Amino acid sequence: MIKIFQSLKHDTWVKPFMVKYKKLLVMAIVLGFLTFFCGGALMFTSGYLISRAASIPENILLIYVPIVLTRAFGIARPVLRYIERLTSHNWVLKMTSDLRKKLYLSLEKEAIFFNERYRLGDILGLLSEDIGHLQNLYLRTIFPMLIALSLYVFIVIALGMFSLWFALVMALLLFVVIVLVPMVSVLRIGAAQEMQKAGRNELYVKLTDNVVGVSDWVFSGRGHDFVASYEAEEANLRKVNEKILSFQRLRNFIVEVLFGFIVVILLLWTGAVFVGNHGGAANWIAAFALCVFPLVDAFAPLSDAATETNIYADSINRLNELPEVEEQETFSMEMIYHEGDPMNLNVRNVHFQYESSEEEVLKGLNLTFRDKEKVAILGKSGSGKSTLARLLRGDLKPTSGEVDLNDMNVVDINPCIHQVIGVMHQNPYLFHTTILNNLRIGNENASVEDCWRVLELVGLKSMVESLPEGIQTMVDEAGLRFSGGERHRLALARILLQNVPIVILDEPTVGLDPITENQLLDSFFTALEGKTVIWITHHLLGVEQMDRVLFIEDGVLELDGTPTELAQTSTRYQALMRLDKGY
Repeated sequence: MIKIFQSLKHDTWVKPFMVKYKKLLVMAIVLGFLTFFCGGALMFTSGYLISRAASIPENILLIYVPIVLTRAFGIARPVLRYIERLTSHNWVLKMTSDLRKKLYLSLEKEAIFFNERYRLGDILGLLSEDIGHLQNLYLRTIFPMLIALSLYVFIVIALGMFSLWFALVMALLLFVVIVLVPMVSVLRIGAAQEMQKAGRNELYVKLTDNVVGVSDWVFSGRGHDFVASYEAEEANLRKVNEKILSFQRLRNFIVEVLFGFIVVILLLWTGAVFVGNHGGAANWIAAFALCVFPLVDAFAPLSDAATETNIYADSINRLNELPEVEEQETFSMEMIYHEGDPMNLNVRNVHFQYESSEEEVLKGLNLTFRDKEKVAILGKSGSGKSTLARLLRGDLKPTSGEVDLNDMNVVDINPCIHQVIGVMHQNPYLFHTTILNNLRIGNENASVEDCWRVLELVGLKSMVESLPEGIQTMVDEAGLRFSGGERHRLALARILLQNVPIVILDEPTVGLDPITENQLLDSFFTALEGKTVIWITHHLLGVEQMDRVLFIEDGVLELDGTPTELAQTSTRYQALMRLDKGY
C-alpha cells in the first residue's frame, strides 16, 4: 500500500484523471454505498418481517410497512447496482481512453526512434498490462476501498446508537477484515506478485522478439530449443501463480470464518438486548443477523484489491518513465505553405550529437535544398545521412545550428511538417484493411477517383483492377500478398495523394533486385516531377537523374555538384562510380 502511495506522489498519469472526472467518481462511490446499503437493508427488513409474521400479528397492517420496505429495498438494490456499474465503467472507460491517447502521443513523439529505444514486447506490456492495471486500480481498488470505508463508518455509528461497547467490538472485528488482513496479504504475496508481473512482461518480450525472428530459429534447426525455453519460463510463471492462488484460497477461508464469527457475536448481543415473548423486541434479532451477509460482498474483496496495488504501482512507474506529452503550438498548412510558393530548405551550420554517443554525427553542415530540386545524398553507413533526414523534418533538434523551411524553424513546425514534407522509408508498411484505406492514409479526404489516379501514376492500376474486389481488396497484414516493388509503389501513391511539395526518399530500394530497383526509381522520379526530392541512397544507380549529388563522410560534406560535373572533375566520385559498377 505504501508503494502505491509513493508512486502516486509524483504521478502524472493517474491523478489528473481523478480530478478531471471527479463528479463521476463521487457519483460512482455514492451509488456503490447505496447499493450495499440497500442490500443490507433488504435483509434487515426481511429478517424483521419473517420474525414479525411468525409471531401471528393481529392485523396484516401491522406488517405492512416492513412488506413495503422489503419490496422497495429489493427493487432498489439491483437498480442501484446497475446504475453504479454504468457510472463506474463509464468513468473508467473515459479514463482509459485518455490514457491510451496519452500513451500513443508519448510514443509517437519519438516514433522515429521507436525501434531503437523500445522493444515490441515492452510496448505490448504497456498496452495490455499497464493500462489494464490502471483500469483495475479504479474498479477493483479505489472504488471498493472507498465504498467499504464509508460502510464501515456508517455501521459503527449505527451500532453506537444501540450500544457503544458493542460498536467498538464490531469496529475492531471489521478493522481486522478491511485493514489487518489486506496488510498481511500485501506483505505475504507482494514479492510473488512482482515476480508474476515481471515474468509476464518477460514472456511478452521473449515471444514477440522470437516470433519476429522465427525464421532464423527454423533455419538454424533450433526451433524446438526456443519452444522448450519458452515453455520452461511459462512453467516457472505457473508456479508463481499457483503460490499466489494457494494463499488467496486460505485467506478467503479465514475471512469467511471471521464473518461467521461476527454473525455469532451479533446473535449473542441481539439475544441479550432484544428480549421478548411471542415476538416483540425479539423480532429484531433476525433483522440484525441477516443484514451481515450482504456486507460480505463489500468487505471480502478488499484483500485482493490491496495485494494488487503492488502491480499497479509498478505500472504507474513504468508509464511515468515515458516522455511527458507537451502541448505544442498548432500550425496550419496555410501558415507554412501556399500552393505555388517556392519551398527552400536551409541547413545552417548544423552540429548534431546523440546523447549516448561521444562523437558528433554531423559537424558544421551548411546546405540549401532549392525548390523543385532533385538531390541525392550519398555516404557510407553511419555517415549521418539518415540523421540529416530526421533533422530536415524537425524530428531531431540540432545540438547547435538551425534547419529552416522558408525561414521557419522546422522544429517549431514539426507537428504539421507532414503537410509539407513526405517520407518514404526502406520498408513501407501496409495495414490489414482495404487498398483504398491504405492509400487514404496519405489523405483521408481523397476520393476514389483520386486513388485510381495515383495508382495509375505509380503503375499499379492494371494490377489492382485485376484483383477480385479491385480497390476494395483487403490487404494481408504487413502487405505480404504484394511484392516488395508493389509495396513501395503503394507507398509512393500515398505520398502523391498527400500532395506535399517536398519528398524524402530514405533508401527506399534497399533489398530489391537491380531490375526492380531501376524500374522503381524511374517511377519515383517521373511521378514526383515538379517536387523537391531528397534521395538518400547507398549507391549510384539512377543518380544521373538528379540535379545535385552530395557525399557526406564522418558528418562532413565532402562532395557537392551535378552528376556530370563530379564525373568529370572529382577523382573521388569517379572512384565511387567504378566501385559501384564493380570494375
